[in-house]
Amino acid sequence: MAKVILEALTKIYEERGKLHTAVHGVDLTIEDGEFLVLVGPSGCGKSTTLRMIAGLEAISKGTLRIGDRVMNTVPPSERDIAMVFQNYALYPHMSVYENLAFALKLKKLPGTEIDTRVRQAAEMLGLGELLERKPRQLSGGQRQRVALGRAIVRQPKVFLFDEPLSNLDAKLRVQMRREIAALRRQLGTTTIYVTHDQVEAMTLGDRIVVMKDGHVQQVDTPLGIYRAPANTFVATFVGSPPMNLVRGSLSGGVFTATAGSLSIPVPQRMTGPAILGLRPEALHLRPAGEGDFTARIDEIEPLGSETMLTVDASGTTLTARVDGGTTVRRGDQTGLAVAPEGLHCFAGDSELRLP
Repeated sequence: MAKVILEALTKIYEERGKLHTAVHGVDLTIEDGEFLVLVGPSGCGKSTTLRMIAGLEAISKGTLRIGDRVMNTVPPSERDIAMVFQNYALYPHMSVYENLAFALKLKKLPGTEIDTRVRQAAEMLGLGELLERKPRQLSGGQRQRVALGRAIVRQPKVFLFDEPLSNLDAKLRVQMRREIAALRRQLGTTTIYVTHDQVEAMTLGDRIVVMKDGHVQQVDTPLGIYRAPANTFVATFVGSPPMNLVRGSLSGGVFTATAGSLSIPVPQRMTGPAILGLRPEALHLRPAGEGDFTARIDEIEPLGSETMLTVDASGTTLTARVDGGTTVRRGDQTGLAVAPEGLHCFAGDSELRLP
């Protein structure tokens, strides 16, 4: 295991004679044994950052350290890392056993050690009965386990995961997510995991790095980001359904929406343009005329244990996430109370979180 340090890590491409910066000066320290998740939309630079760590992309500027060694120009094979890809990258003509053993044979390890490592990884991943099968005879989840096993047998200092679950269906993603979480507790290896799925990020990461347009937006624990998003982008990216954002102004402890006539009491005492953030799960139904404001129920989406409501609050459309047993109907007037922990205020110009 090892600490990974990124100092002003930058990636610049040349496209049609023009320079394009894909990753802007990322500064990160991933502690020994930490599970760090890079999350963001497509094109945010998360996979490019991971590929620079792996040595699959050249570093344009900055420094990469793994342990005490600067890795900028070290070949991928000498970085003591193991990478799990989105597309499994298995050798189709080799059996599961041969796929797991291949990298170890290239290292010319003794046959007995190779066999021990392969069988230990296979047992850990539930592949013991599949060792003689070829990849075409495996399900998607089994193929991904083989890809994980191929990384595990190498016993690297750092694991790198590049969206490893995105090719799986929803049920398999949940299952594999649990298996990866259990593996990281068992192995304790420093891990950097890339995903666009905020649920994976929230459930797997010790810390999350939220990226946008090649810039780091926020680094914190999953709950730290959820409870105190640094800006409106992070606020809407983390959380499902996304946070409601309403533009307006603050004055005397009251927020007033620009569109319509919605007014909500807030803890901030500053005055000026602002953006109010309301978590859907922080909006609680009350009898009409009670709560912080009144709204009309426009749409109802029952999801079993919970129900999503689209409401019109004095000209402002909001999403509320309420108990699945609610009996409200479309067109009803209802009161809504805002739980204080689900209310957030951001500056109207910079869109940064207000203290």
